Amino acid sequence: MNRPNQPICKGVYLLPNLFTTASLFSGFLGIIWAIEGQFLYCALAILVSCVLDGMDGMVARLTRSTSDFGVQLDSLADLVAFGVAPAIMVYMWQLQEYGRLGLLASFLIVACGALRLARFNVQSGKISQKYFIGLPIPAAACVLATLVLFSTQSPAFLEDKYGTITLVLVYVLSFLMVSRVRYPSLKEFDGMRSHPFRTTVAAMLIFVVIASEPKILGFLFFLTYLLSGLVLSFLILPFRKVRLLRESPHELP
Repeated sequence: MNRPNQPICKGVYLLPNLFTTASLFSGFLGIIWAIEGQFLYCALAILVSCVLDGMDGMVARLTRSTSDFGVQLDSLADLVAFGVAPAIMVYMWQLQEYGRLGLLASFLIVACGALRLARFNVQSGKISQKYFIGLPIPAAACVLATLVLFSTQSPAFLEDKYGTITLVLVYVLSFLMVSRVRYPSLKEFDGMRSHPFRTTVAAMLIFVVIASEPKILGFLFFLTYLLSGLVLSFLILPFRKVRLLRESPHELP
């Protein structure tokens, strides 16, 4: 009889690692397409990597096959798919015209992404899993990927401004990845446990809405998540803390 924290069988360790390897392969294809100038294909490859990255963690939790090896492999795959791939994509797409400034911006995505992943691995299991500390690297990569897709259907007045937008956005994303800004973790979202049916319906509606105009609404969705961390860290959590202190003043040190 299997213990609660043991996998069903040793073979299930292969399943999440297969998804991780597929995510790594998709990121590798994205790098090739970025070098060839196929930026739309590269952006789609990054988004596919994001889906596969979410699936490998889900499969690992469902089959109780999480392992230290899988965690390290996942981080290495994430660095390639969500660090190197988007860095090369934005540099070849817009940033190379800025010279050293654009090169530095592209490198910051990789460097800050590596720092973000290393910090996550060190803190894993030691802090609350309800929030991410710093912008997750897959979210940062998806913001840039959907920006490329958004540029194909954006208003005409933005066509000559994407260089500046990309440069500023890359620096902002790099800073947020290594910051202390908290972002909600959908894996530990309370509503998923307390109201699973409502959460499922809401997720389906969001998917249908985004699928209606994926290039525009996809970018707006990830941009909203980017801003949600700032709202959560500087408005919601401080207000919640002040309210708790007012309700329980005797707990003040």
